[in-house]
Amino acid sequence: MADPNELRDLVARALAEDLGAGDITSEAVVPADAMAKARIVQKQPGVVFGLEVAAEAFAQAGADGFEELQAEGVWRESVPADVALASGPARALLAAERTALNLLCHLSGVATLTARFVDAVREAETTILDTRKTTPGLRALEKAAVAAGGGRNHRLGLYDGVLIKENHLALSGGLAEAVRRAREAEPEREVEVECRNAEDVEAALGTGAERLLLDNMTTEELRAAVAARDAAGRAHGPVATLEASGGIGLDNVAEVAATGVDFISVGALTHSASALDLSMLLEPAR
Repeated sequence: MADPNELRDLVARALAEDLGAGDITSEAVVPADAMAKARIVQKQPGVVFGLEVAAEAFAQAGADGFEELQAEGVWRESVPADVALASGPARALLAAERTALNLLCHLSGVATLTARFVDAVREAETTILDTRKTTPGLRALEKAAVAAGGGRNHRLGLYDGVLIKENHLALSGGLAEAVRRAREAEPEREVEVECRNAEDVEAALGTGAERLLLDNMTTEELRAAVAARDAAGRAHGPVATLEASGGIGLDNVAEVAATGVDFISVGALTHSASALDLSMLLEPAR
């Protein structure tokens, strides 16, 4: 989950964007002293994640309480199901509704899509990874949602992992030189190298890079890369792990996993996840 201060600021900006000078509809038609309860209802099977974010939205809007009714990070097939209960001034609950649901539905969608990918490769020894293809400002939350769905986070940013890609190679004097420079600058970090074909794989294996990113390869090319890595391992000892990426969806991820790669990174987990359907049902407090 995001840093508490960052979460507080993010929710404050989101509320301000929606409320502006005030909720003119609620102020016009809802009595100022009206109290209510709001049930957050999951209406679609999937994995709910983001209740802490929703709770922050309700709290900042002036709600008195927020109770989580269901565990996060668990696939729920039986719906509709109440997942949380907010209470307090009715105007406060209405003010928070859209911000809380926008964030909760999106993060739950990320967790749900991740869970689908993880389930699709359950028969293989392959780990589903996320990428840096995240919504600006929401990376920490989206990556937490991936973890809730059973995936693994890969590089929170440019600052915590070395990944030498095509554009780096064009500016650094070639693959071997790029790996040398990376090891010299970041001796404690794993070095990962992007490979686009069999020639790149052979060259990268020769540098001793710890991981190879196999970009947009066919399943045949992926199998060949696995075979090349395994042959190098038999000859020289432990060598690189392999990460497949590019053009991978639910329709082909199992086939990719069956090639023997160690990791599969999927940008769609965060940039293309459909929102999970949740809603808020309000009723007067008794």
